[in-house]
Amino acid sequence: MATALARHVYELEATERQSSDALAVLQLQRLDSLTAHFEMHSAHFRTRLREAGLRRIDLLAPHGLQRLPVLSRRTLQNAKDLFCETLPAGHGPTYETQTSGSTGEHVVVRRTAVNGMDWMAVTIREHLWHRRDFLQPFCSIRTSFSELTLCKDWGQPVNFLFKTGPLLAVPARTDIDRQLEIIREFQPRILLTYPSSLAVFMNRGVDLPSVREILTMGETLSPQTRDDAVRMFGAITDTYSSQELGTIAIQCPDAPLYHVMAENLMVEVLNGDGTACREGETGRVVATDLRNFATPLIRYDIGDIAEVGPPCRCGRGLPTLSRIFGRERNLVWLPDGTRHWPLVGYCKFREIAPVMQYQFIQDGRDTIELRLVTERPLNAHEEAGLTARVQKTLGFDFAVRFTYFPERLPPGANGKFEEFVCRVAA
Repeated sequence: MATALARHVYELEATERQSSDALAVLQLQRLDSLTAHFEMHSAHFRTRLREAGLRRIDLLAPHGLQRLPVLSRRTLQNAKDLFCETLPAGHGPTYETQTSGSTGEHVVVRRTAVNGMDWMAVTIREHLWHRRDFLQPFCSIRTSFSELTLCKDWGQPVNFLFKTGPLLAVPARTDIDRQLEIIREFQPRILLTYPSSLAVFMNRGVDLPSVREILTMGETLSPQTRDDAVRMFGAITDTYSSQELGTIAIQCPDAPLYHVMAENLMVEVLNGDGTACREGETGRVVATDLRNFATPLIRYDIGDIAEVGPPCRCGRGLPTLSRIFGRERNLVWLPDGTRHWPLVGYCKFREIAPVMQYQFIQDGRDTIELRLVTERPLNAHEEAGLTARVQKTLGFDFAVRFTYFPERLPPGANGKFEEFVCRVAA
């Protein structure tokens, strides 16, 4: 594993310095192999081509891919015969990941061992770009951690290639005040957390003298939060990723831009009429996963908004995004005054009721509005089941009231969709 990972990292170091034209050729070669596989093994992909009046070869012509209508989250959610049961040699095994993304629409995607290797290599790339000292103590606050754990090293993939210092894993559901106590006791040099939690830290004027770099992920990093973090901690680095696609873009160490991981993904930013945005324009993100041979994520509308960036002065040929919007969530505020990341238990919603899209509005210390789009009207038993699920995962018996929408939940006044909105005043 270490040898394969080191080889992959070395290959990335070579491709990132190629010209944009050379990277486009690489992408086209990978798109050719990918679509040939899907044409043979994915009924869903063949149907998309037929309904668009296209042949697979048409996608490889100049601007040919843009002739294929985008794949929405709703379509992905309801797709039949989506996954490929046959994979090219060396791509298995597969695993499933599920997410609500930034739109509150729950989807399940099957990914492969190659996707896992790509994620590890890009993670190493990000660490090397930012010249991190692997021997320093690292504190990571994530939703995936179930309990507070002190680890002897940073874990995979870094420990495959490097000797590292210790890592403290902190569950994101931990109360904010307790998180601060834990960080002060551990004294990490590097801290990974979510932008919403970081904003709370800084609003309280916390003193974390050991921390020299903040890493953020999972949400939009606002300019204000970024500026405050640089002023308080010296450095902040953000990563743009999703469960379905892995790492989409990482922050350049030499310029205020995000570099798209173009070896693995083709990322388009589209205007409202479906045409490509130009530099400085903002539009919706549509991505094609060039490395996932299990799920045909071709022109997949992830539900995010981004601004197209210029060529970067760092010399890397990877395309850039200036800003990413639309991945903000708020912390849930419990009646006892504690706040934590709002785990809402969405992965079980469709086992309880035919939920297509959801959004939470906390409008009181003990009340929450659950906004839903459903395949059919829910009965009292299903509403009770959803209520129990929400109360369990949020950690309090909130009074939950249901509001139903016919087609799609509306975005906020700023054009963004937030899965969890807290309207409780401090």
